[in-house]
Amino acid sequence: MLRRTPSKEGNRVPQRRRTAVTTALIAVLAVAAAGCDGIEIEVPAGSLPAPVSIAPVPSASAGQPKYVCSTVYKILTEGAVRLAEHTANDDAAGLQRTFADMASQVTTAGEQSTDPAQRTAAGEIAAALTEGSRQTDPEAFLTGEFATIGQRLDGTCPE
Repeated sequence: MLRRTPSKEGNRVPQRRRTAVTTALIAVLAVAAAGCDGIEIEVPAGSLPAPVSIAPVPSASAGQPKYVCSTVYKILTEGAVRLAEHTANDDAAGLQRTFADMASQVTTAGEQSTDPAQRTAAGEIAAALTEGSRQTDPEAFLTGEFATIGQRLDGTCPE
Protein backbone atom coordinates (compact mmCIF):
# COMPACT_ATOMS: atom_id res chain seq x y z
CA MET A 1 0.00 0.00 0.00
CA LEU A 2 1.33 3.38 -0.98
CA ARG A 3 1.02 6.28 1.40
CA ARG A 4 1.22 9.79 0.28
CA THR A 5 3.46 11.93 2.44
CA PRO A 6 2.08 15.41 3.09
CA SER A 7 4.12 18.21 1.65
CA LYS A 8 5.83 20.80 3.82
CA GLU A 9 3.09 23.20 2.85
CA GLY A 10 0.50 20.93 4.50
CA ASN A 11 -2.97 22.39 4.21
CA ARG A 12 -1.81 25.99 4.11
CA VAL A 13 -3.37 28.34 1.61
CA PRO A 14 -0.82 29.87 -0.76
CA GLN A 15 0.02 33.53 -0.11
CA ARG A 16 -1.39 34.69 -3.48
CA ARG A 17 -4.74 33.08 -2.75
CA ARG A 18 -4.91 34.61 0.75
CA THR A 19 -4.16 38.03 -0.70
CA ALA A 20 -6.80 37.61 -3.40
CA VAL A 21 -9.43 36.46 -0.88
CA THR A 22 -8.63 39.35 1.45
CA THR A 23 -8.83 41.86 -1.40
CA ALA A 24 -12.14 40.41 -2.58
CA LEU A 25 -13.55 40.54 0.95
CA ILE A 26 -12.53 44.19 1.34
CA ALA A 27 -14.14 45.01 -2.02
CA VAL A 28 -17.41 43.30 -0.99
CA LEU A 29 -17.46 45.17 2.33
CA ALA A 30 -16.79 48.48 0.58
CA VAL A 31 -19.67 47.91 -1.85
CA ALA A 32 -21.97 46.90 1.00
CA ALA A 33 -21.00 49.97 3.00
CA ALA A 34 -21.56 52.24 -0.01
CA GLY A 35 -25.12 50.99 -0.24
CA CYS A 36 -25.80 52.02 3.35
CA ASP A 37 -25.66 55.79 2.82
CA GLY A 38 -28.29 57.60 4.82
CA ILE A 39 -28.91 54.75 7.24
CA GLU A 40 -28.48 55.71 10.87
CA ILE A 41 -28.32 53.28 13.73
CA GLU A 42 -28.91 54.55 17.25
CA VAL A 43 -27.01 52.84 20.02
CA PRO A 44 -27.92 53.59 23.65
CA ALA A 45 -25.01 55.26 25.48
CA GLY A 46 -24.57 52.57 28.15
CA SER A 47 -24.87 49.57 25.86
CA LEU A 48 -21.27 49.53 24.62
CA PRO A 49 -18.17 48.74 26.64
CA ALA A 50 -15.43 51.32 27.07
CA PRO A 51 -13.82 52.05 23.70
CA VAL A 52 -10.34 51.70 25.11
CA SER A 53 -9.13 49.30 27.70
CA ILE A 54 -5.85 50.26 29.21
CA ALA A 55 -4.72 47.39 31.37
CA PRO A 56 -2.31 48.51 34.07
CA VAL A 57 1.03 46.71 34.30
CA PRO A 58 1.31 43.91 36.89
CA SER A 59 0.79 44.79 40.54
CA ALA A 60 4.52 44.46 41.31
CA SER A 61 4.86 47.83 39.56
CA ALA A 62 1.94 49.47 41.38
CA GLY A 63 3.88 52.54 42.52
CA GLN A 64 5.68 53.09 39.25
CA PRO A 65 4.70 56.15 37.19
CA LYS A 66 3.77 54.08 34.12
CA TYR A 67 1.34 52.01 36.18
CA VAL A 68 -0.21 55.09 37.76
CA CYS A 69 -0.68 56.70 34.32
CA SER A 70 -2.39 53.59 32.99
CA THR A 71 -4.63 53.41 36.03
CA VAL A 72 -5.66 57.07 35.91
CA TYR A 73 -6.33 56.97 32.16
CA LYS A 74 -8.42 53.83 32.66
CA ILE A 75 -10.43 55.56 35.40
CA LEU A 76 -11.05 58.56 33.12
CA THR A 77 -11.98 56.40 30.13
CA GLU A 78 -14.38 54.14 32.01
CA GLY A 79 -15.81 57.15 33.81
CA ALA A 80 -16.45 58.89 30.50
CA VAL A 81 -18.58 55.95 29.40
CA ARG A 82 -20.64 56.15 32.60
CA LEU A 83 -20.92 59.93 32.18
CA ALA A 84 -22.27 59.47 28.64
CA GLU A 85 -25.03 57.25 29.98
CA HIS A 86 -25.98 59.82 32.64
CA THR A 87 -25.92 62.58 30.02
CA ALA A 88 -28.20 60.59 27.71
CA ASN A 89 -30.63 60.08 30.61
CA ASP A 90 -30.36 63.76 31.68
CA ASP A 91 -29.25 62.57 35.14
CA ALA A 92 -27.35 65.42 36.84
CA ALA A 93 -27.14 63.52 40.14
CA GLY A 94 -25.59 60.57 38.29
CA LEU A 95 -22.99 62.90 36.76
CA GLN A 96 -22.15 64.27 40.20
CA ARG A 97 -21.83 60.77 41.73
CA THR A 98 -19.63 59.60 38.86
CA PHE A 99 -17.33 62.62 39.13
CA ALA A 100 -17.01 62.05 42.90
CA ASP A 101 -16.29 58.34 42.41
CA MET A 102 -13.68 59.10 39.75
CA ALA A 103 -12.04 61.69 42.04
CA SER A 104 -11.75 59.12 44.82
CA GLN A 105 -10.22 56.52 42.47
CA VAL A 106 -7.75 59.02 40.96
CA THR A 107 -6.69 60.14 44.45
CA THR A 108 -6.01 56.53 45.47
CA ALA A 109 -4.04 55.82 42.28
CA GLY A 110 -2.05 59.06 42.49
CA GLU A 111 -1.04 58.47 46.11
CA GLN A 112 0.71 55.27 45.02
CA SER A 113 3.07 57.04 42.63
CA THR A 114 6.76 57.26 43.40
CA ASP A 115 7.01 60.46 41.32
CA PRO A 116 6.16 63.67 43.24
CA ALA A 117 5.19 65.56 40.05
CA GLN A 118 2.83 62.75 39.10
CA ARG A 119 1.26 62.69 42.58
CA THR A 120 0.67 66.44 42.23
CA ALA A 121 -0.88 66.06 38.75
CA ALA A 122 -3.16 63.25 39.94
CA GLY A 123 -4.16 65.39 42.92
CA GLU A 124 -5.06 68.26 40.58
CA ILE A 125 -7.17 65.93 38.44
CA ALA A 126 -8.93 64.58 41.53
CA ALA A 127 -9.55 68.12 42.82
CA ALA A 128 -11.06 69.16 39.48
CA LEU A 129 -13.29 66.07 39.44
CA THR A 130 -14.39 66.82 43.01
CA GLU A 131 -15.22 70.38 41.98
CA GLY A 132 -17.19 69.01 39.02
CA SER A 133 -19.15 66.75 41.36
CA ARG A 134 -20.18 69.77 43.46
CA GLN A 135 -21.41 71.96 40.61
CA THR A 136 -25.12 72.53 40.27
CA ASP A 137 -24.69 72.04 36.53
CA PRO A 138 -22.19 69.15 36.24
CA GLU A 139 -22.80 68.95 32.49
CA ALA A 140 -21.00 72.30 32.12
CA PHE A 141 -17.91 70.71 33.69
CA LEU A 142 -18.33 67.66 31.46
CA THR A 143 -18.41 69.72 28.26
CA GLY A 144 -15.72 72.09 29.51
CA GLU A 145 -12.74 71.16 31.66
CA PHE A 146 -13.34 67.39 31.68
CA ALA A 147 -12.49 67.10 27.99
CA THR A 148 -8.84 67.97 28.66
CA ILE A 149 -8.42 66.91 32.29
CA GLY A 150 -6.18 63.91 31.49
CA GLN A 151 -3.62 66.16 29.82
CA ARG A 152 -2.41 67.28 33.26
CA LEU A 153 -0.89 63.85 33.72
CA ASP A 154 0.75 63.59 30.28
CA GLY A 155 4.13 65.08 31.15
CA THR A 156 4.60 62.66 34.04
CA CYS A 157 4.05 59.44 32.12
CA PRO A 158 7.17 57.56 31.00
CA GLU A 159 7.08 55.99 27.59
